[in-house]
Amino acid sequence: MAHIHELIDFVVNAFIVYDNKVLLINHKKMKRWLSVGGHIELNENPEEALFREIKEECGLEVEVLGAKPVLPAGPFNFKPLLAPAFLDAHDITDAHKHVALNYFAKAKTDKFIYNKEEHDDIRWFSQDDLENPEFNILPEIKFYASNALEVVKRKNEQN
Repeated sequence: MAHIHELIDFVVNAFIVYDNKVLLINHKKMKRWLSVGGHIELNENPEEALFREIKEECGLEVEVLGAKPVLPAGPFNFKPLLAPAFLDAHDITDAHKHVALNYFAKAKTDKFIYNKEEHDDIRWFSQDDLENPEFNILPEIKFYASNALEVVKRKNEQN
């Protein structure tokens, strides 16, 4: 989806883990390895955008890791949402920024759908792959991906 607002857009990113590997896509326009994700549309909340982007970009069934309070029903149609693992703001151009809600998720399988309209490539990365200079992965993507790997590893050890 194109930018919604002139100065700042809100986006969701999903760092999806399966079997000690994290899924990254090679972004068509930016020509970089990034997480699955995209713009939050005007008719969506962040959680709806997150699941839509995951479905569109890789088709995986996931368990999103994050707190979601259970609250009593109230008069204002109050809906608790999954909390992101991290938030950030970053420049897309000199005149446009994104505020990103970064989520961690655990995939139920490693069998993704390669949506060639959405990206140039898609693959699972181990921690060693993330550090491999051949892939030229941005430091912030490495940080989030490494954290997602660690969080899922700890969750698996608890179960």
